[in-house]
Amino acid sequence: MADPHEKIHWGHHGLELEIALGEHRTPRLVRLGAPGEGLGDPRPAAALPLVEVTTAGLGRHWSGRHLIDTTLGARLRHRSHRSTRDGDWHELTVELHDPETGLTAELLLRSPDGLPVLRSEVVLRNEGPATLHLESVGSLVAGCLTGGGPAALDDAELLWAENDWFAECRWQRRPLRTSSPDRGGRYHYRAGRSSHVVAGQGVWSSCGHLPMGGLTDRGSGRTWLWQIEHNGGGWRWECGVRDETAYAALYGPEDADHGWRHPLAPGAEFRTVPVSLAYSAEGGPDGAFAALTRYRRATRRPHADLCRLPVVFNDYMNCLMGDPTTAKLLPLVDAAAEAGAEYFVIDAGWYADENENWWETVGAWEPSTSRFPGPDGIHEVLDRIRERGMVPGLWLEPEAVGVSSPVAKSLPEEAFFRREGRRVEEGGGRHHLDLRHPAARAHLDGVVDRLVGEWGVGYLKLDHNTDPGAGTSAHPGEAPAAGLLGHNRAQLDWLDGILDRYPDLVIENCASGGMRMDHALLSRLQLQSTSDQQDLLLYPPIAAAAPTAVTPEQGAVWAYPQPGDTLDEVAFTMAGALLGRVHLSGRLTELGPEARDLVHEAVSVYKAVRADLPHAVPAWPLGLPAWDDPWIALALRTPATTYLTVWRRPGAEAVTELHLPHLLGAEVRAEVLYPASSQAGTVWRPDGATLTLTLPTAPSAVLLRLTCTAPEGS
Repeated sequence: MADPHEKIHWGHHGLELEIALGEHRTPRLVRLGAPGEGLGDPRPAAALPLVEVTTAGLGRHWSGRHLIDTTLGARLRHRSHRSTRDGDWHELTVELHDPETGLTAELLLRSPDGLPVLRSEVVLRNEGPATLHLESVGSLVAGCLTGGGPAALDDAELLWAENDWFAECRWQRRPLRTSSPDRGGRYHYRAGRSSHVVAGQGVWSSCGHLPMGGLTDRGSGRTWLWQIEHNGGGWRWECGVRDETAYAALYGPEDADHGWRHPLAPGAEFRTVPVSLAYSAEGGPDGAFAALTRYRRATRRPHADLCRLPVVFNDYMNCLMGDPTTAKLLPLVDAAAEAGAEYFVIDAGWYADENENWWETVGAWEPSTSRFPGPDGIHEVLDRIRERGMVPGLWLEPEAVGVSSPVAKSLPEEAFFRREGRRVEEGGGRHHLDLRHPAARAHLDGVVDRLVGEWGVGYLKLDHNTDPGAGTSAHPGEAPAAGLLGHNRAQLDWLDGILDRYPDLVIENCASGGMRMDHALLSRLQLQSTSDQQDLLLYPPIAAAAPTAVTPEQGAVWAYPQPGDTLDEVAFTMAGALLGRVHLSGRLTELGPEARDLVHEAVSVYKAVRADLPHAVPAWPLGLPAWDDPWIALALRTPATTYLTVWRRPGAEAVTELHLPHLLGAEVRAEVLYPASSQAGTVWRPDGATLTLTLPTAPSAVLLRLTCTAPEGS
């Protein structure tokens, strides 16, 4: 039996937590933050259990929109714990047990040394005699995110990101009290019945919202950010108030939003999706995003691409738009090579004959003979790409099989998403492969082995453009959401297998632009398509906010100059990609000499700065961008250098003031890196850490490099 005063203290010099055990009480997280922070606080920070679980027979003590206050969570008692070290990672395992049902929950916490980021999973085991029908399991429940008392709650603001096709990464901010009002006064109320809830659904993990959220104190800047590391839409987070402090609870699929149910038979285990929580004691969201960026780098698969950052030309956006042919591609290959591209990707359409409705016929991934009519077919283009010193790439939509595809007939029914015994059809003629089935996986492995192993393709852009809904039932009684979770996990295993066989292959993650922007995929894949946005004036808020969801060196931003663009517009679209991954496109062959020179100049500048990007962390000198902001800015900072892209959109005044608090007191030199012809004017004020920037024309954009010419504070 635990001592009523016993606590688990765990952490390192970047993060520290405290779990109160307590005799006859539920173990609970009472402190989480910087080392020493909150010590001496006389009141318990929260009474929420470490793990929250609902089953078909055991729900919540207090009904409402929330999934906390569960009966099982309150019954779980401490059984053991252990602290270990795995290289740079600190690990804590806390085992909890409910003697009535036999349910055991292992809370698995990990944190990289020195980083204020906590990664959490829960493993449930049924040690009882009867099957438990799970309906929700929290991957992390943190009930101590603000200091005690109403004042801290009054200053707390929620953060979340709307995410839509053509309009990704739109961060929102509002007071926590809007969804969790103060109920104090003459009468005492135990708790509200609502919380702020954000949930994803379907196959796309980030359709509607990024699988992220946060809480920040507008006075102190103390900020929490969380992400759910799941590659499907079955996720949820909630943030509200319990016991005069804010809490966050993070979930994979569950019954309330997804109809998820999982029978946990005696002796069986279930593991939740991983989640992570980043913290910054000051500096607002920028500090927490910096910590999350470093964590993402520490938890992803190593790959040479993430250090080299080669320039990619893709023939789709504002260019061929899914209509490639040998005649159209060969001049583009030459123009891309002259511009400095290092990869050339043939996007959608290469597998379909001209005038074919390829939407309903995809799945075999064989090259069109009408589009590539020469004796060597598509290999004539692939060979030209290699001759011009570039690596060839192809677009695939691997999980999609058109209803008229021969693959729709050759694979067994069980290889596809099914519900009620019928194959799911979505998007006007598409089936969806279930990668749990060996025939589905063997088919896709065969496609990749042919394209990469036989043809020598070195880049695959993996897209997905339909959402088949709730999921799949592979067998009677399986909830579709449980089938979807199984498919999601099989997809990750399939991707790992590809990269194990072809470690130099570069894979881009795309789903109608940014509809699958999640760390489960980005911990494996090298690039993320940030958007399908075609309007150069609407891309800046997406490009600037993309590092909230993806590390800068993985965020692919389109740069697609057009023959009709002014020189300012050409520089505007090129500048927007220089602090991410340059995805060059557009009709380069039709550009005039001055516009072509601006493109070549931008690629040369990118190659000169790209070595710094994998070590830089993002900041937003004008705050996280709103969709209609006239001025938008993104900074990437290293210990020695700060790079700054600033966009002035039509209608904006000619002058703006940018705040760079990390340079407070320093003498700074501001250089215009791109475009060299810019008439930008800058004035630096070290005492306020502000840069006044003038851009005489609109639209216009500029890439600046800021370097200290004297020690900070001198």
